[in-house]
Amino acid sequence: MIRILLVDDHPVVREGIRGMLSTEPDLDIVGEAGSGPEAVARVAALEPDVVLMDLRMPGGDGVKATERIRADHPTVHVLVLTTYDTDTDILRAVEAGATGYLLKDTPRAELADSVRSAARGETVLSGRLAGKLLARVRRDPEPEKPATLSPREVEVLRLAADGRTNAAIGRALGISATTVKTHLMRAYEKLGVGDRTAAVSQAIRRGLLPQR
Repeated sequence: MIRILLVDDHPVVREGIRGMLSTEPDLDIVGEAGSGPEAVARVAALEPDVVLMDLRMPGGDGVKATERIRADHPTVHVLVLTTYDTDTDILRAVEAGATGYLLKDTPRAELADSVRSAARGETVLSGRLAGKLLARVRRDPEPEKPATLSPREVEVLRLAADGRTNAAIGRALGISATTVKTHLMRAYEKLGVGDRTAAVSQAIRRGLLPQR
């Protein structure tokens, strides 16, 4: 079972998300929170696998809560679920450590699959949001210490940027999912990051991924 914590300041929204996911036999909503600080406390108490996190809440910012959760509980994955789709919001969430970013109009089946992907530590970004993120980091580059990725690591990250799972990347490249994971881990180490979303962002910033 994948244990989920719902974080949103609107009880009606939380009820709607709970209703959407309650029919999935492998997903278990173990708790709810209405603000960022409450989410941090609930994560410590409940130890969920995935946090569905709203961004802007009167009681506390979701980005700050994501940073705290990822720092204190690195095995807990945060999947942002919000109505805001600006490139600034997406970039802030990714840099805070969010595994993925979805909008609240995401269909039920896609939301459930995204939670499963997030629980595995895989990047979750819709094509439209991924495009916004790519555009932002290209427009606002950040100087970084040079890093060298192998051609295979670049290929793996390029496919990861499309939101493909390790298995899908492996099929595309003719290698096993385990080998894909090994290439990703080596890329993380070279780029100084801890997950694939941040790796993709850093690789784009440093000009290591081909322009689309």
